Amino acid sequence: MAGVKKELRDKGAVVGASSCVRDRERVSSSSAAKEGRQRQPAKQHDVVVKANGAQQTAQSSCQSLDASLEEEVKAFLINEDELHTYDDLTKVSPVTPSTVLKCLQARYSAKVFYTHAGCTLVALNPFQPIPHLYSLDVMKEYHCAPQPQEFKPHIFIVAEEAYRNVQGQVEPTNQSLVVSGESGAGKTWTSRCLMKYYATIAAPSSSQKCQDTVERIERRVLDSNPIMEAFGNASTLRNNNSSRFGKYIQLQLDRSQLLVGASVQTYLLEKTRVAFQAANERNFHIFYQMMKGATEEQRLEWKMQCDRQFNWLPNADKTLEEDCFQETKHALEHLGIDVDVQGQIFRILAGLLNLGNVIFCPSDDESQPCKLKEQSRGFLQNTADLLGVPSEELEACLRLRSLRAGKQSVVLKPCSQAECSVRRDCLAKLIYAHVFDWLVACINKSMCADTSRWCNFIGLLDVYGFECFTSNNLEQLCINYANEKLQQHFVAHYLKAQQEDYVSEGLAWSFIQYQDNQSCLDLIEGSPAGVFSLLNEECRLNRPSDAKQFRMRLEKELSSNACVSWDKFSRQPDFTVLHYAGKVSYQIEGMMEKNKDPVPPELVHLLQQSQDSLLQSFFTEHSTEDSSGRGPSKVVTVVSKFKNSLESLMKILHSTTPHYTRCIKPNPDCRPLTFKKEEVINQLEACGIVETINISAAGFPIRIPYLCFLQRYGLIVNSKMFHRSRGENGLDVDKDTLLREVTRILNAVLRRHSLDPCGDAGGRTRSSMVHCGRTKVFMTHSMLELLEGQRDRERSSKAFSIQCCWRRHCWRKREARIHAATRIQAAVRLWLVRREVLRWRRAATVIQRCWRKWKAHVESLAETELDDVANIEAETPVYDPTLRERGSVQLSTCQEPVMVRSWPLGLALASAPTITVAVTACGFQKVVSLMTCLKLSFRSTDYKVETNQFDQGVASIRAQPQESIKLHLQRSPLLYADMYPGRKTGGITGFNQILLEKT
Repeated sequence: MAGVKKELRDKGAVVGASSCVRDRERVSSSSAAKEGRQRQPAKQHDVVVKANGAQQTAQSSCQSLDASLEEEVKAFLINEDELHTYDDLTKVSPVTPSTVLKCLQARYSAKVFYTHAGCTLVALNPFQPIPHLYSLDVMKEYHCAPQPQEFKPHIFIVAEEAYRNVQGQVEPTNQSLVVSGESGAGKTWTSRCLMKYYATIAAPSSSQKCQDTVERIERRVLDSNPIMEAFGNASTLRNNNSSRFGKYIQLQLDRSQLLVGASVQTYLLEKTRVAFQAANERNFHIFYQMMKGATEEQRLEWKMQCDRQFNWLPNADKTLEEDCFQETKHALEHLGIDVDVQGQIFRILAGLLNLGNVIFCPSDDESQPCKLKEQSRGFLQNTADLLGVPSEELEACLRLRSLRAGKQSVVLKPCSQAECSVRRDCLAKLIYAHVFDWLVACINKSMCADTSRWCNFIGLLDVYGFECFTSNNLEQLCINYANEKLQQHFVAHYLKAQQEDYVSEGLAWSFIQYQDNQSCLDLIEGSPAGVFSLLNEECRLNRPSDAKQFRMRLEKELSSNACVSWDKFSRQPDFTVLHYAGKVSYQIEGMMEKNKDPVPPELVHLLQQSQDSLLQSFFTEHSTEDSSGRGPSKVVTVVSKFKNSLESLMKILHSTTPHYTRCIKPNPDCRPLTFKKEEVINQLEACGIVETINISAAGFPIRIPYLCFLQRYGLIVNSKMFHRSRGENGLDVDKDTLLREVTRILNAVLRRHSLDPCGDAGGRTRSSMVHCGRTKVFMTHSMLELLEGQRDRERSSKAFSIQCCWRRHCWRKREARIHAATRIQAAVRLWLVRREVLRWRRAATVIQRCWRKWKAHVESLAETELDDVANIEAETPVYDPTLRERGSVQLSTCQEPVMVRSWPLGLALASAPTITVAVTACGFQKVVSLMTCLKLSFRSTDYKVETNQFDQGVASIRAQPQESIKLHLQRSPLLYADMYPGRKTGGITGFNQILLEKT
């Protein structure tokens, strides 16, 4: 067990202590957690090592502490029935490898596969499908929960925490989910579940167009999984679905945290697997999918008959769940790759399988190129037909290599049998790598959003796990180097940085030692003395590769590093590296050739002339290296490209908030529900789970600078510093003022939840849930939840006040507009009424004038009738000719009806006591008005009207006419009459009343 480092700031000395002190601290802190209380930071112990007798005192105290620790471990492990209930390993007391292992074993036996380990999540691979654990209902349950941490441990808790960090815009806003573990631990499945979760919860519920867009992106993001696994995964000795490449998937979110796109970045495809597979291993899944899922017609087209054996298709009789050809085809269709282009891809892959059966045999004459076996002629022709190249040129490129003797002259040199096989394998690897890169480009093109549409992202990192096989070469070295970088990132972020931050901020903290792999990284990537540096230097030298010479140089340059060793009794040159997960021996033979990865220019030229348009497009802009060029800058090695891409990935991880998930492989045989203690304990010790639990249990995982704390939580107490920090970019305030404001905010939250407020010890505010350092606030997750909850309530309250003020403003504005509209409408109505009344008055004046004129005319006629007939013409020169002729003749003597025009109807009816009236009116409206005014029945044809003048017996012109009278009403004044005069109380009620009042 590791020792405890104590920093004495006053004297500037560091005093080492025994490991038993740290064990005692772990026991006490774990016991406190078991009682349900939050852990206090581990206090510094006053350990004084004197010159005399110090060693004996430390040993005696260590023995007593070790004995008490063993007793507590035994006491904890007695209750085996309760071990599976520890969903967070920080609650285990004491925290030792044995207690952690027993808890994981108990939970695995109870079919509980996820367990919290402080700041990380431990996932045990069940090696069997469990659909109900990842159903849609479970996703919604974790997404809609107010506090997902209160639920059972699950990968969805990690995903939801990252998603809520993006929603809350907690710096750094971008998130990264790092899924690590050995090969076969379940990293690919975990990444698949994470992608499914984000594709489900990041969907809109309102806009149909936006929802269709997200569903399309979701479909394409999910469809990228079977494609990438089919073309990039293979069955190995340790895993049936092992990723043979690394990928970092960025899920792009807009300002509303909706999924608008995604992009995939890949690392180091193991393309050598196309041409070489170890014993009991398989090639990439896509070849077996084609062989088992193709129809008879497709097999004939691809020249892949069932009875034909392919050298590059070992273990073809082994059936896996991943051998699903139709699923891969459907995924390609959803990504926009039509059937014709799919056929081109499958023909190219079939050509590679046929190329693997092309075997060469040595020639009798060394000056002649090696021969092609007779049984390989057909496979060579099939390869040429499927790749769209002439078979003669293909054979020549494989058997002859070109050498440039001058600027123009080219010399063809025969190749040996080994060289022909290398050129054949190089052609297969070159084509397959371009097919894989083209598919990744198609995936990114189909689902990557424009940079203006997204502002944040959540990254999913799924890389190959740590590998150690019987024979390890450059591929395993790069894979394990990537795992070392990820482990170093975890150590730097969680184990190292947190503890150093505690001490620099003034927290009382006893260092917990951990396994630091920096020395192993220095061994691999160190410059100028590092494996990669020496390997690149060896490849740039223009000389044949010598494995033994390179081993001697490695031993000379790297002998001072404790992480490398050499087996002097090994038959083949190799070196052994002590990784964080164990020792791995790497074969030097062939490592330099793989690092160079040379591509013969004649092969590239041959593929550029292919009749297959897709294959030709792969090499249209391919630039071949000039073999005659000199200088080290001309060579770009495999490890250089991989190291640069990995460094760019680490920059992205350092700029985001990481969330780690440790996948554990319970047994090496991939058997369901089988737990091997030796296998699990090695993985726990390698990835530092125990140290992570101790630091998470004793420390404060959340660290926020004072200014950032005020900017986010200052609104809880309406702090003036909050408004100043929000309004000014460069806020210069002394630390004591910031500390007082931060303490006021923390006390307000703690008092609201009936918790003890922060005290002050040594000028620093501290409690069981929060500690204020020199420049930062340290807190637990529970304290962060309290702050976030109080902040949400304050924001809701202020948002409610803003809504009330806005609604009041809108109501007042609406009332003012209604009042203004009412006044405008009243003015318009007043103007319209006045205009109508004036028109009525003008019409009444005209009618009254005509009425008086007609009345005067009738009176003059009556007077003329009683006087001499001779005076009629002189007195009434204006009369109608008919009346003038008939003068004193009574109307009853007229044979024809009298035509009376423009007579008011009331006057006509009042002029005769009994009149049979035949009314002619134009238009339905006039008829209805006439009938309504006279109150006549619509069904009557003849009408008799009696007036009050009938009894008076008025004679002469007022006498009863014998014939009917036609009234031609061309423009009846009844159109302007009030139909219901009785309803109006005052004022002018109608046209008839105007006539009556003014007459």
